[in-house]
Amino acid sequence: MTTALISLMHVLVFVYWLGGDLGAFYTSRMISDPTRPVAARIAAAQALTALDMAPRTALILTLPTGLTLASVVGHISLPPASLALIWGLSLGWMWLAWRIHIKHLRPGSVVRRLDLGIRGVVLAGLIGVGGAIVAGAVSAPLFVGLKLLVLAAAIATGLWVRQLIAPFGPAFEALVTMGQTPQGDKIISQSLARARPAVMLIWMLLLTAAFLGFWRPQ
Repeated sequence: MTTALISLMHVLVFVYWLGGDLGAFYTSRMISDPTRPVAARIAAAQALTALDMAPRTALILTLPTGLTLASVVGHISLPPASLALIWGLSLGWMWLAWRIHIKHLRPGSVVRRLDLGIRGVVLAGLIGVGGAIVAGAVSAPLFVGLKLLVLAAAIATGLWVRQLIAPFGPAFEALVTMGQTPQGDKIISQSLARARPAVMLIWMLLLTAAFLGFWRPQ
């Protein structure tokens, strides 16, 4: 029963990550459409912000659910204390992510910088451990190392998306406070358009991780 519950949690993480990303992707087209009323574009932006919390939360929960599942079925050996620590740190990170969302914290805030720092540490750890498994320096099935590297690639791509859409925030804030302008519409449209290929890359990485979970090369 424990294995079934952990498996379900890990599958739901994948479902909500991909599903939330698809919803946000579709909603972004409404935001960048200059023919829509400003009020409708603002409502779409609010919906996108809410939808985006599904993949943000799923990203954080991917590692603890995946490592717990791998440990329960015997692919890796992690003591309960280590799993508890991983879960505790992950839940703390998730609390930070939700605080950013609820409080609408700006990019320069302490909490946002802390979240960014955590992503950097996790990214480095995933690359280090995943690469060591693939290289044979750490004893674990090949698919576990590959999935860690795929998750690292997804986090790195997510950070890239943030850079691509950096001009969007100020331009959309100007739309809300000062109204619609051709220049503002251009910035909003271009920044979202630049980010879409990167978002689709994340989808491909998620599907790759899911495939590896079913294939399980040793």
